[in-house]
Amino acid sequence: MNRRDFNLLLAATGAGLLLNSETSSAQGMSASSDGPVFALLVHPKMILLDLVGPMTVFNMTMGKVHLVWKDKTPVPTEVGVSVTPTTTFADCPRKVDVFFIPGGLAGSTALMEDPETLAFVKDMAANARFVTAVCTGSLVLGAAGVLKGKRATTLWNVRDILPTFGAIPVHDRVVEDGNIITGGGTTAGLDFGLDIVARLRSEDVAKRIQLIIEYDPHPPFDAGSPEKAGREITNAFLKARKPVMDDAKAAALRAAERLKG
Repeated sequence: MNRRDFNLLLAATGAGLLLNSETSSAQGMSASSDGPVFALLVHPKMILLDLVGPMTVFNMTMGKVHLVWKDKTPVPTEVGVSVTPTTTFADCPRKVDVFFIPGGLAGSTALMEDPETLAFVKDMAANARFVTAVCTGSLVLGAAGVLKGKRATTLWNVRDILPTFGAIPVHDRVVEDGNIITGGGTTAGLDFGLDIVARLRSEDVAKRIQLIIEYDPHPPFDAGSPEKAGREITNAFLKARKPVMDDAKAAALRAAERLKG
């Protein structure tokens, strides 16, 4: 990383990690003209951290970040904090460096049966340099026909849905197959984001971003996977989530049938 890029990185941090290009300009900053371009699909009932984790890392490249939805009406997330899209399906540039879908099981289930969104996802996937998702956002890629024959991951409790779309499920935090990059559950978004920045910029840039956001996790409990959490906690979770998991599986089957047609 040269001194100019590092100064831009520090400026981005000082101005706030979640600035998009519009707010950056308003505060006397501007995205680098040669920086990467990101299109992040925002959707109702998405997990806010699924979006904010990767977006924090992407924003620090000083590239252009588009938050995309059908219109510019604020989109509610699962924690009640709304996200305002910066562009629409119609106006979003197609040739971006990264097209990204965050998860949220209820929201992803709805998108799997939303023809307008699936058509947009398919169009973006055909033109983007990297086609990406975190958590259950991978199911939306699958429903759009993007994952057929591809290795991919998603949230652990719905990973078994991936073969419905002809995908090959992999139990990893970040999985790459060609230009398709998928991340596991919510917190994998930071690993995923840094991995992509290393590809777009350099490993050195990604390491500096990791340092600046002090991403050095030491969780208080070793329970971040079914294997570590144990049978009792895992089974209780699966029982509580069974209705929404069943809804997702049914939506995936219907989407797979439409893909066959």
